[in-house]
Parts: sequence; C-alpha cells; structure tokens
Amino acid sequence: MKDGGKLIVFSAPSGSGKTTIVQYLLKQEDLNLGFSISATSRGPRGDEEHGEDYYFISLKEFKQHIKNEDFLEWEEVYRDNFYGTLKSEVERIWASGKNVIFDIDVAGGLRIKKKFPEKTLAVFVKPPSIDELKIRLKKRKTESDERINMRIAKASVELATAPQFDFIIENKNLETALQESHDLVASFIQKKEVSEK
Repeated sequence: MKDGGKLIVFSAPSGSGKTTIVQYLLKQEDLNLGFSISATSRGPRGDEEHGEDYYFISLKEFKQHIKNEDFLEWEEVYRDNFYGTLKSEVERIWASGKNVIFDIDVAGGLRIKKKFPEKTLAVFVKPPSIDELKIRLKKRKTESDERINMRIAKASVELATAPQFDFIIENKNLETALQESHDLVASFIQKKEVSEK
C-alpha cells in the first residue's frame, strides 16, 4: 500500500453514537476527512445505498477478496456476515489528499491501529451504560429483539477492549462528545504534520 495521510478510527458497540460523531466530523472542513466505506456481505438495510453506506458484495466475492488479500482488515461479525475495509478504499481517499476516517467495529479498529501504529488515532465511543444502549437500539426500530440481544451481548465483550484504544469518549452528552472528538482529531492531525516537516 502506498503511503498517505492519517487514519482516524472510531469504534464502539452498536448504538453508542459513533456514526453520529463520524458524520459530524466529516462536515468539519478543517479536519480534511474522507469516509472509508466498508464492504459487507450482508444485504442493504432500510435506505442504505451501495457505494455510499457500504459496498454490498456477495459472500462469494467477499471470500475472493480475502483470498486476494485485498482487505486492510476484515471480520466475520456474525455467521456468513462479513465486514471489511478494502485497501483500495483507503488508497482512494489518500489519493484525494484527505485523511481517512473509519466507523468500524472494535476488532477492525484495533487491527488498523496495529498495522499503522504511528498513523492511527483509535477512539472508543462508550455508551453511558448497557441499559442506555438497549434503549437506543430499541428506539431505532430496525432490528428484532433477538438481534438486539445479540448486539448487547457483543457490546459487553467490546467494552472490555476500550483500554486498548488511544482515547475513550463517553457519549453521555452528544454536544460534549462531538466537541471532544473534534479536538482530539484536530490535535492528532496537526501534531503529526508538525513532526513530519
């Protein structure tokens, strides 16, 4: 992979608010961020669009990409339900002169941090509590109770990985979480650029 800008990873249990934070950061022009669109073997949910929310590819295609080592990181999140970051996606954003921001699961976030320790800022977004997480997931009305319970069980495991991240932001108050996230990312981007000159 060719060298490029910085990598900003936001990971969290589902329902913690990481997507809201990432969407906000993408709108901040001073950060010069490009969104890394993940590939997935699952079908679109709701009004998700190919090439905007995810690259929706078949299970067979996904496995072929794994064989070809096309992924920066990938994971089978649930049985036959794969997610991953294509190397070409990161190169596409770097080629446009931007820093890459990821909204990905905990395992994927830590893999990117491990591969590019100096270039990556890994942020864990923590929900105020598991109970609050359950309320947020139910409010979405996008998944069955069984699916929500699977996510809650996974969240407990993911919360245990929080200390492996560079920073933990607790999303109790969204305004505060947005400000903290912006300040963190801005200082990471500036600090690195100063040391590279």
